[in-house]
Amino acid sequence: MSTEKYTISGSQLVEKIKQLIHEGNIRRVRVLHEGRTVLEIPLSVGAPAAAITIMAAPLLAALGAFAALVTECTIEVEKIDPK
Repeated sequence: MSTEKYTISGSQLVEKIKQLIHEGNIRRVRVLHEGRTVLEIPLSVGAPAAAITIMAAPLLAALGAFAALVTECTIEVEKIDPK
């Protein structure tokens, strides 16, 4: 398993998370602000991206409200290494 971090502006947060979910090899997404975990989204391995997006819709709405309040945050992504 590998971990990647992205530092982005608040306005790009929801779109970046949607993009990561659609990549499909994500195990967990963590949103950090000033070193603290704000939101953690565990994702089912092998579940279709469309199903994950529908299940995560309430979280994405809350994330949108949070994104409006911050100028910058970090996304930490746990990816599944291809075998």
